[in-house]
Amino acid sequence: MPSARSSRRPLFTAVTALAVAAAALGLGATAPTGAAPPAERAAVLQPAAEAAAVTFSDDFDGAAGLPADGARWQIETGDNVSNHERQYYTAGNRNAALDGQGHLVITARKENPGNYQCWYGRCEYTSARLNTAGKFTTRYGHVEARMKVPRGQGMWPAFWMLGNDLGQVGWPDSGEIDVMENVGFEPSTVHGTLHGPGYSGSGGIGAGYTLPGGQAFADAFHTFAVDWSPGKITWSVDGTVYQTRTPADLGGRTWVFDKPFFLILNLAVGGYWPGDPDGSTAFPQQLVVDHVRVTTADSPTTGGPITGIAGKCVDVAAANSANGTPVQLYDCNGTGAQKWTVGADGTIRALGKCLDVTSAGTADGTPIQLWDCNGSGAQQWTANAARDIVNLGSGTCLDATGNSSANGTRLQIWTCGGGANQKWTVTR
Repeated sequence: MPSARSSRRPLFTAVTALAVAAAALGLGATAPTGAAPPAERAAVLQPAAEAAAVTFSDDFDGAAGLPADGARWQIETGDNVSNHERQYYTAGNRNAALDGQGHLVITARKENPGNYQCWYGRCEYTSARLNTAGKFTTRYGHVEARMKVPRGQGMWPAFWMLGNDLGQVGWPDSGEIDVMENVGFEPSTVHGTLHGPGYSGSGGIGAGYTLPGGQAFADAFHTFAVDWSPGKITWSVDGTVYQTRTPADLGGRTWVFDKPFFLILNLAVGGYWPGDPDGSTAFPQQLVVDHVRVTTADSPTTGGPITGIAGKCVDVAAANSANGTPVQLYDCNGTGAQKWTVGADGTIRALGKCLDVTSAGTADGTPIQLWDCNGSGAQQWTANAARDIVNLGSGTCLDATGNSSANGTRLQIWTCGGGANQKWTVTR
């Protein structure tokens, strides 16, 4: 566990929420379904038989010198006074680029070609930091990276996550999950840590894992992972589990890890915990990333229908798996467009995509579509004994537009009112 560390917050002052790119399809006005109060939202949808489904994957394939995929990653720039780190994180591909052999290479250099200014004066080092904020978040699942770390005093590579509500609640209330951190003075050891309200910085909850026989993590690639489920996070190195944390480990403090988080990769130089580089530290140093992958519990080859008003089935229009495809009512026909699985992460899936509220809207009448699974509240659903299916992001109910059961009736969200067009039966 870190002994003298402060905030690991992003350099940005705010984190943007993931926004769905496609524009909402136009719909006519729809009458409310009733004036009854919202039904009790008690029972979480239970998962079907589970198998691994990939929700995020980057193997860093591409020509040497290309930057990381901008559809998956954004690059942070600037220094970090919070930890008294010494590097300046640069834009572009100078310090983070593909090597043409299926790797992302984050390079720390002892240089300052741009006359960058840091908290201590003229910066002495450059490096890179990337995150998926605004592009991908996940709540639960198996999160892993296969990497080879740098070596030397003052090196501080990390693969970690921050709560997607960082911009609203700040750090450490947002929560932080450190999948892997290594400091150069411990070449054989990595750390996994939780930070949250009342247990942050040097008070984080975590443990270390040490390679046997004096091996150094910089000598070879290793896979660092967490397996994350409601109220439980387990860390492993190369498949060997070395710690599990639950709310019971927090001594009554708040567990803030049952919500979406985004991913971060970075290579810091110096700071309170690792200490600064010294005469023994050779530059440049590299964090070489072979892949980053997130999988979540799902059953993509099985599933069953979700039926609603007049016994019609929830259906993906034209069995089209493209992002933005409308979700509608249609005669039940047993096709894959009507086979829905309920993931352990609260998602509802068909054709490898998630049931999604367009543009993460919260207003009555916002249409439902199919979209890449991204862990946002727009894709989180609960069910109750009254057979409502409630979207967590908006607090509203899955609804058949206009109280209609006609084929092609678009599904939307609407204030829960108890009408027949908001009653659903999930078949497993």
